[in-house]
Amino acid sequence: MTDLPGAVLFACTENALRSPMAESILKHFHGRQIYVDSVGVRAGEIDGFAVEVLDEIGIDLSRHRSKSFDDLEDEFYDLIITLSPEAQHRAVELTRTMAVDIEFWNTFDPSIVEGNRDTRLAAYRQVRDQLLERIRARFPLSPPLDT
Repeated sequence: MTDLPGAVLFACTENALRSPMAESILKHFHGRQIYVDSVGVRAGEIDGFAVEVLDEIGIDLSRHRSKSFDDLEDEFYDLIITLSPEAQHRAVELTRTMAVDIEFWNTFDPSIVEGNRDTRLAAYRQVRDQLLERIRARFPLSPPLDT
């Protein structure tokens, strides 16, 4: 069995789509085993397309409350995963005096995609699927005990 961290923080630029998506996906798989949270360099409004593409796979993001690094009540994480260069810089500043691992998963910002609804949703689905793949690889599910 892989050792899972006790607490994981996902961080991006606005805590509006990438980090909330990653937080929700990891909670879906390991929410009882890992404390999971997310923040942004700035707090933004949750992105409706992010809510929609997670809903497609049975994960509810509609009640997410965006927050920034400054809103963190607890800074005791085993792992911080940053999803944007801006968040990476902020996490490095935050952890200068902390014993915490930081991983940088540079993740495309689908909100910059222009076009019709289908084009934009396709970009969000691509980010969702990339996050799913990375999270499954980094935080594997335990095999059943009866095998």
